[in-house]
Amino acid sequence: MAIMIFIYPAVFRKEGDGRYHAFFPDLECCEASGDTLDDAIDNANDAAKTWIGVELEEDEPILPHVSDPEDIETQDGDIVRNISINIRFYEGWDE
Repeated sequence: MAIMIFIYPAVFRKEGDGRYHAFFPDLECCEASGDTLDDAIDNANDAAKTWIGVELEEDEPILPHVSDPEDIETQDGDIVRNISINIRFYEGWDE
């Protein structure tokens, strides 16, 4: 078994209803939400893990460049956090 670690920045934005919306500038259409910031972080981690897992199943996976958090355009109140995604590979995963 091998483990690969991917780290991508996510932007967390508090919505008018108090919930948090999260998106990954580098992972197209990878978004999540949660009632609290902690929920949104957990859900963002799950969303990114699914996004990366699906990409790795492609014949020629293309993982996007990782943006520097300081280069991400944000709005007032946005929170940028690096999300670490651990993917476990088992023997024969690419067969």
